[in-house]
Amino acid sequence: MQTQTEIRAMLALRGLTPKHRFGQNFLVDHNHLRKFVTASGVGAGSLVLEIGPGTGTLSEAILESGAQVIACELDRDLAAMLRETLMPKYAAQMELIEGDCLDGKHAINPHVLRALGGRPFTLVANLPYQIASPLMAMLACETPHCLGQFVTIQRDVADRLLASPKSGEYGPLTISIGACAQVELLATLPPGCFWPPPKVTSAMIAIRPRAIPFIEANIVARQAFSVFLQRVFSKRRKQLGSILGREHAWPCEITPMQRPEELTVQQLLALWKVHPA
Repeated sequence: MQTQTEIRAMLALRGLTPKHRFGQNFLVDHNHLRKFVTASGVGAGSLVLEIGPGTGTLSEAILESGAQVIACELDRDLAAMLRETLMPKYAAQMELIEGDCLDGKHAINPHVLRALGGRPFTLVANLPYQIASPLMAMLACETPHCLGQFVTIQRDVADRLLASPKSGEYGPLTISIGACAQVELLATLPPGCFWPPPKVTSAMIAIRPRAIPFIEANIVARQAFSVFLQRVFSKRRKQLGSILGREHAWPCEITPMQRPEELTVQQLLALWKVHPA
């Protein structure tokens, strides 16, 4: 695996430096890299989607497991470097897509979807922080053939995913993903695990699909539920009766005096079904 010194040298040789606008903080802690790949359970016969491979440190660790990798890199300079340094060695295992992994805010790049071809896959990625939330939600709730997500993200985003009712971090992101998947904290990563070190602490998490999701995994249902969550959580400290009106049915022992932040994922789903608009 690449060391920090080697990454610096590879970039300097090509006149490159990490680009802040792309969220380029490369994971260089080898212990966490090994833990990352081991926790994901990928190996020979696995198909892995990696977003933001950067210089290829994590990519190589995944490839060494025997997995096939589809990598999507937005930075054309790093994409060119990967074609030169990593892909010749793993030509039979790796496909590189140059471009954004997202198509707007609410869809995955069709080039990525075509490369996946409807096959079961696992996301293993040191995610650029600015795309983490929408990407994780789409893969958890709209992509049934995603077997799981093993990602590094900002610790504050991880805290939102892991939050419980009545906590300040509990909100639409917690509930949207929690309706479809279970989230586990694997490790906390201090800034020194990355180069250049970010200004925030990071977290390595696993997002695994529920055997029986609380909500059907399709775009229409997820987006309708998301609109409902934004509506009620925009007034999270107000009572539900003042947000939704008191004249409707109140399922699952919910009362109009309760607040949105007090309800579980299942209760909010039940409430949405009788208050869909």
